[in-house]
Amino acid sequence: MKLLKKLIFILLVILLFIAVIWGYIHFRKNDVKKAVNHYLIEEKNIPEDHIKYSEPFIANLQGPKNWMVGIKIKGDEKIYYYYKDNENKVILESWTENGVEYMPTVNVKVNNETKE
Repeated sequence: MKLLKKLIFILLVILLFIAVIWGYIHFRKNDVKKAVNHYLIEEKNIPEDHIKYSEPFIANLQGPKNWMVGIKIKGDEKIYYYYKDNENKVILESWTENGVEYMPTVNVKVNNETKE
């Protein structure tokens, strides 16, 4: 009888652990999706009905880039990939067009010279 109680307890702990991990992943993906959709609608003035799909996913990258959202806009063949940085800013990470991935250019100052 004691063995059965121990097995049930261990099983409940394992199930609780799995539920917590699943909940965390679900929360992070939805949090990024809401932030990206809000950014596109409120700051980029894209009508909500022009967003064909908004799909959060785990990108297997380090830091905040691990949680990304793929966006498809009506009338645009590109798929855009956004993430939310540590300061809660929505950042365009890249986009794909005809199977080719593109990244935004970044200007960096090195010794007071701007380089791309």
